[in-house]
Amino acid sequence: MDILLIEDDAETRDYVAMGLRELGHVVDQAEDGLGGLRRAREGNHQVLVVDRMLPRLDGLDLLRALREVHISTPVLMLTALGEVDARVEGIEAGADDYLAKPFAFAELVARIGALARRPPLAAPVALHLRVADLEMDLIRREVRRDGKLIDLQPREFHLLEYLMRHAGELVTRTMLLEQVWEYHFDPQTSVVETHISRLRGKIDRGFAGGELLGTLRGVGYVLRTTAES
Repeated sequence: MDILLIEDDAETRDYVAMGLRELGHVVDQAEDGLGGLRRAREGNHQVLVVDRMLPRLDGLDLLRALREVHISTPVLMLTALGEVDARVEGIEAGADDYLAKPFAFAELVARIGALARRPPLAAPVALHLRVADLEMDLIRREVRRDGKLIDLQPREFHLLEYLMRHAGELVTRTMLLEQVWEYHFDPQTSVVETHISRLRGKIDRGFAGGELLGTLRGVGYVLRTTAES
């Protein structure tokens, strides 16, 4: 198992790392919050063991930063703070389990193993999308470009959401029929082309920023991440 251990106390860090390696695990180490955040974002760890009180970046802030960028690696938090409120605070920040110091190494190993066996969580769905100066708020059901509110019909909204979630990628007519209209056959109509034309008229025309929605004739569509004049 690939484990990242973020602990500022050298004695504890060396002891835990040695014990885990003796069990056959690969252990990456960091001695402060900023270093741990960098390794967690760059690595492919299966479990993170994070001390609550870290220099340069607190353990709670480290967890929040990871969850904000949708890194869902299971986290076991170590702390000398054993109070209920402190444990709740850690869980709310994104920790999956909590182990108070001093702890038995056997319990640490058991908790790491339990976290590694958990099925992976689905990545959270973004509720605010932005492509260039085009923004979509899925909670308010609002679309704005350059700050100007754009009125979209429900199907147009759904179509634009799909394009924004795949910004910069080629999206074919068949993909749109399946994902936006839930058709698994060709209806032999121009429904996609008609809605694309209407959508382009609303999000592109009249804006100084240039055109975002492009057509690759005979292939499909692409919502550009930078506008074309």
